[in-house]
Formats: sequence, structure tokens, C-alpha cells
Amino acid sequence: ADICHTHEMLPYLVSAFPRVKRLIAEKKYDINHTHFIFPDGVLAWMLHRYTGLPYVVTAHGSDVPGYNPDRFQFQHILLSPLWKRVVKNAECVICPSIHLQGLIEKRSRTVRSELIPNGMYTDKFNPHREKRMRVLVVTRMFERKGVQYLLDALQGRQLDCEVNIVGDGPYLDTLKRMAAGTRTDIRFLGWLDNDSDELRALYETSAIFVFTSQQENFPINLLEAMTAGMAIITSEDRGSREVVGDTALQVNAMQTDQFFATLQGLVQDPAQCEALGRRARQRLESLFTWPAVAAQYQSLFNKVIG
Repeated sequence: ADICHTHEMLPYLVSAFPRVKRLIAEKKYDINHTHFIFPDGVLAWMLHRYTGLPYVVTAHGSDVPGYNPDRFQFQHILLSPLWKRVVKNAECVICPSIHLQGLIEKRSRTVRSELIPNGMYTDKFNPHREKRMRVLVVTRMFERKGVQYLLDALQGRQLDCEVNIVGDGPYLDTLKRMAAGTRTDIRFLGWLDNDSDELRALYETSAIFVFTSQQENFPINLLEAMTAGMAIITSEDRGSREVVGDTALQVNAMQTDQFFATLQGLVQDPAQCEALGRRARQRLESLFTWPAVAAQYQSLFNKVIG
């Protein structure tokens, strides 16, 4: 549900290849749009070799060497020749962020890359519901996601509102132990379905969204918070900054005093929360709606098909 292990990738490729090859024989496809260089890009490259079907691949982060050093570091070294072959033979590698595009181009000088952001439906959340002064965190519970920085900032301190943390993963138990050392009302709600009424209500009625990941590509949870019209505090990470622009408060999350002061200041200023949330929603509507993003994909597909 929250992680893909290396040993799961090989049987996936073995089972997927004949099935997709059969689909290609039954129907006429113009282009293959694949997500993740590993493992799906390998599948796209194999199909290209056997059928000639051109492919583009969207990179997402952990499938790029250097993006996520706490996972897949050894695998990227071992599989580097295969990674370069997949990237080289792709008609285009789509990068949701400039940060990820730079990492890919650093690894492959021959890559053809294009920047296309992630998209969001504007009606996913209602930004006009009355907001309660509370903090929301929604993410997978990995150390890289940075929830521990929020809990560090709250150690021995009391925030004047409740904090709801949504998500599951291997780092969850560590975070729960850290939360025990705070005086703030912190609630771990576990994994919630993205389409659930409970998660929708949390997004639509919470005033502040906090996401202080160490490194990101183009995080969907920030787009969701922008859709809901929330005031956002995020890290100075380049991937997050590309999403929120100047519509959020950005902090060095490891500087706990500064982080807490920023958070407490926002909690005590409902007018600023409202203004930030309104600007975030406007940025989303200007740049990241699905019609705008889909038009960029359509243009790329037409160029490839030619």
C-alpha cells in the first residue's frame, strides 16, 4: 500500500510483459506513456524492442539516481546501464519538476526531457467551507517526508490548536513515540482513502497544512492543500517550492525555534491563513488544472507520433 520493494519488481515485469505484448497485438497503439523509469520503463523499453512501439516515461523521484539516497541507492548503482538504456531509448522523459529534470540530465547527457507538472481537478475539494484553526499533515510515514521536524519543533511546547497526522508507513511508530514528548494535542489518524469523506472534511475544514519533506519531486499533497484553500507551511526543498511558489510560508524545518515561531504565528493570525489559502487556490487554478496539464501532454504526444 505504501512502498514497492525491489524483490517485487522482477515478478511484476515477468507477468506484465506477455500480457501487454498481447494487448499490443490485439489493438493498434500509437504511443506508450509509462510512469516510473523503474520498473515500468524497463517494460516499455522491452516492448519497444519487440514491437517498435514508441514510449515516453514520466519520472517520479525514487526511480532517479540521487533523488532518494535512503532507498534504492545500491540498486541504482547495480542497474545503472539498464537505467541509461531505458532513458536513452525513450522519446521523452517527462519531469514534473525542474529539480528532477536536473538530476536526470546530470545522469544522462543524451536524454530528451520535458517539464510537465502534475495536475489536479479543481473540484476535488471545496475551498469555501468554514475553516477551523487546526493543523493537517498528510503523507506517507517515511523519514524523508520530514514529519519528525514538526514533532521536534513541538517538543516541550504547546501549540494552541490540534494537529491531525494522516498516513501510514514504516516510520509511524517512531513518530508516535516522539509525539509523546509534546504538550500539543496530536492525533494520528492512520491511512485514509483519498476519496473518503473523512479525508475530504479534514482538508476542507482545516486552516493550516504542514509538509516539511527533505526532498520532493512535485508533491500531490501540496496540490490538494492548495485546492482546499489552505494556508501552507512547507520546507525550502526545491520540489515543494516549485509547487507553492510565493503562496506558502517556507521554513528550514530543522531550525526548530524558527519553525515553531512560524507555525504559532500562523495559528494566531486567521486573516493571514485566509489570505495564503486564497492565493494558493488562485495559483492552482492558473497553473495546475488538468485541462492545462493535459494540453501539454497532448502536444507532446502529437510531436512523438509526428
